[in-house]
Amino acid sequence: MKTVVHLSDLHFGREDPRVVSALITAVAALRPAVVAVSGDLTQRARRRQFRRAARFLNALPFARVVVPGNHDVPLFNLFARAFDPLGGYKRNIDANLAPTFIDRPVVVVGLDTTRPSSVKRARVHARDVDRICEYVQQFGPDDVKVLVAHHPFDPGRYLELEALTRCGIDVILTGHLHVSSSRHTAHRHHLNGRSAVVVEAGTATSTRLREPTNAFNVLRVTSDAIVVERHDWMRGQGFVVADRQRFDRSAAGWLPAVM
Repeated sequence: MKTVVHLSDLHFGREDPRVVSALITAVAALRPAVVAVSGDLTQRARRRQFRRAARFLNALPFARVVVPGNHDVPLFNLFARAFDPLGGYKRNIDANLAPTFIDRPVVVVGLDTTRPSSVKRARVHARDVDRICEYVQQFGPDDVKVLVAHHPFDPGRYLELEALTRCGIDVILTGHLHVSSSRHTAHRHHLNGRSAVVVEAGTATSTRLREPTNAFNVLRVTSDAIVVERHDWMRGQGFVVADRQRFDRSAAGWLPAVM
């Protein structure tokens, strides 16, 4: 079994230091194979915020796959936003906007969905979908292919979601909404008879909450089953498991199991 930690929407610049410290402790105890971070590492893409985010990541001595979010694009520096929108992210976090990780059966691939011309909206290029599909198709049917992106694949991204699930993506990790959830794609869409697991993360460290508390996700992955845990911040206790769901592989893809 492999453990994947899924963090999102760190928003350094609006972080809670107590939660940051507890999160480092919690992730270290889990000893994950990989930490996936689905964007918005900063609040306003400022240099000092990127540096704080980088220090946090460096405190986690594990492999990681990190992608940017819309908050990692400058909002007020219009010149940088137009000509070097992810310059701060590349200099401080990762110059590679298409990171990958392999520790079979887990295969992870990152997707940059930022759209510098828009404050919040997503962009998914057809060439990126083709790149991801070409990459994951080299792995076998027992491997679990995980996509990390910032923006959820809402109905406006249906065609991209269909293409990704058709070519073999098993799990999609996203953030952006600051609301935790996990479900299978058949819950909303019927995608060529194949269902993937969609896991959205709340904000791991920010004070900009849209649910009762900070949270992150943990995935326990085998070739045939995925258990998704939501870990919630509880003052005085640190992060504790608040919810657990299991999905089993079937001929129709991944379907929820009764636990």
